[in-house]
Amino acid sequence: MVAKNLTQANKPKRTQLEKEGWTRQFTIEEHRVSEYVEVYESLGHEVRVEPMVPSELDMEECQACYAAECDKYRTIYTRLKQHAENERVLKK
Repeated sequence: MVAKNLTQANKPKRTQLEKEGWTRQFTIEEHRVSEYVEVYESLGHEVRVEPMVPSELDMEECQACYAAECDKYRTIYTRLKQHAENERVLKK
């Protein structure tokens, strides 16, 4: 029941990020986030780190375990830096 509430509450945020050109990469333990941010930035990506949402995990059977310790995980989103520049130009 909790997963359904989380899914409905967080779909708009993920959908909004995707509309802005962000691609959800994966969810990882918080202490490893900085190394992946560095890798993606070195490849020319803009990186956004968001709190993990258990209902967004691909494997439904994993949601309960992650929900119990969701504050220890982060989800990494990326987009090419060029996309970010184009978005800023369009907003002007």
